[in-house]
Amino acid sequence: MITRCFRFLTCARWIIWILLALLALDPARAQGLKLQFSPVLPGDTTAPQSRADYIVAVVNSEPVTNNDVRREMQHVLLQMAQQHKPLPRTQSLAVEVLDGLIGDKVQLQMAHEIGLRADESAIDQAEQSMALQNHTSVAELRSQVERSGLSVSQFRAQLRDRILLQRLREREIEPKVQVSVQDVDQYVHDQENNPDRSKIYINLAQILISVPETASDVQTEALKARALRAQKRAQAGEDFAALVREFSDAKDMSNGGQMGQRTADRYPALLVDATFQLSVGDVSALVSSPAGFHILKVIEKINPAMPTMAVTQTHVRHILIQPSAKLSKAAIATKLTELKKRVVSGQADFADLARDYSHDASAAQGGDLGWANPGAFVPEFEEVMNQLAPGELSDPLVSRFGVHLIQLVERRRATLGRAEQREAVRHLLREKKLDEAYRAWVVDLRGRAYVEMREAPQ
Repeated sequence: MITRCFRFLTCARWIIWILLALLALDPARAQGLKLQFSPVLPGDTTAPQSRADYIVAVVNSEPVTNNDVRREMQHVLLQMAQQHKPLPRTQSLAVEVLDGLIGDKVQLQMAHEIGLRADESAIDQAEQSMALQNHTSVAELRSQVERSGLSVSQFRAQLRDRILLQRLREREIEPKVQVSVQDVDQYVHDQENNPDRSKIYINLAQILISVPETASDVQTEALKARALRAQKRAQAGEDFAALVREFSDAKDMSNGGQMGQRTADRYPALLVDATFQLSVGDVSALVSSPAGFHILKVIEKINPAMPTMAVTQTHVRHILIQPSAKLSKAAIATKLTELKKRVVSGQADFADLARDYSHDASAAQGGDLGWANPGAFVPEFEEVMNQLAPGELSDPLVSRFGVHLIQLVERRRATLGRAEQREAVRHLLREKKLDEAYRAWVVDLRGRAYVEMREAPQ
């Protein structure tokens, strides 16, 4: 049921809606988000509470209203405030939001034209999942939504739109985007052989054997021999920080000789050239400079354009119960909460309960899902899993597969194999191509639509 490498592509506005619900369900946090201004459209100086609604754009005969824009601006501002981002100017935000609403309107019109539907059961499921995820009932969720200024029908209409937009993207864009073996080969070659040093972050540690300017050849050779001894021991795996304390003449030997993480172009070119082809943990050959002899160890190397080579893997197990006509998600959550209490109190073993209750194929293995790389599970499952400590159990979690109870077994650091690295690159390229294709498609779709912009009434 939990399909590895199956990623659910969500749009940013869906995330905003979820964040809005989260904030609405926590009054203390919501009250802490102080908006710096009331969002208004350009030229609109009327006080919000006394403002009459009016049409600001017409999209193929369908209106976008001032209140639509204001409501969406509030959602965006809530998200930005939660993330402690600086708030934008009202005018520029209003223009962006209006543009996004027009784009959504065009897409929703297309979705209806080609027969895409989000039936009441799909909206019910989205609403139930949101409520259960926030440890509340659907009734309380609706009360919170109404207190935030939306009616339940408006809230459900927004959920329907989010579902339709996602289904439209899945139908129109995703099947058309392919990543070839040649695409992966070219990307890996470019990043390995022609990386932009201004975008690659490294952290080097060094042992410096100083050579005075007045040193004779005999003295220089003796110092070089000393440096070679240090290098040999470092390459043999001895503790580099200890070797720094024993050999290094550098002024700052704190932190094991580390010089700090920064972009490669901010390190001396000589040091970067000597280490650029090395992996994290490798020790360089002896490097000679006017200052003396350097032995360098690569502590960190981060190329944001490439998937990370070292990842934190997670060993997890779960119990999955799927809802049915006779078994609601709320009832399942209550049952899983009872099972959790039995495990925590020592009255039952998690693996035994998984074998007895889980609907997943992993039930025969006691719910064990094995070791997993980041991104192996759907986001809603992985987000909860990542917050657990080893041995800890989650609260019941809703995903598209049903309701889960998760137990984290352990974590470990692991280096990706070549095949896994290439798969990660393929996924990275596919996401990039999907975004590019989606943006181009929306521009084209909007270009073929009739859009009339209207001025605010005087």
